[in-house]
Amino acid sequence: MINGVQSALSGLQAFAKKIENNAQNVANVNTEGFKKNRVLLSEQPPQGVSATVEQVNLSNPVVAELTDQGYVMIEQSNVDLGEELPEMMLNAHGYTSNLKTLQATDKMLQSLLDIKV
Repeated sequence: MINGVQSALSGLQAFAKKIENNAQNVANVNTEGFKKNRVLLSEQPPQGVSATVEQVNLSNPVVAELTDQGYVMIEQSNVDLGEELPEMMLNAHGYTSNLKTLQATDKMLQSLLDIKV
């Protein structure tokens, strides 16, 4: 039962990191030259999940902007809200499912303690 708790806690931390990353990407959607990050999940022995953040180095779109010195090419952010928002919703569900696992474990442990007492 303790392994299940450790697994759910590591999943909770991993999905929290994914949601935090989504929020950072969305917050910088209009920041010139911003490169988005993504979080990769991997197995963590003996049971659990590890989250690794890496930068996505895709070429950013470039737009011409009129300044007092003429047109200047400005590199935009490579964040796509069409990707970030659905991913954020999916990550929220992953976070919630790990939280439900912890709540179910808590109820089982409470029932076990009630039986022992």
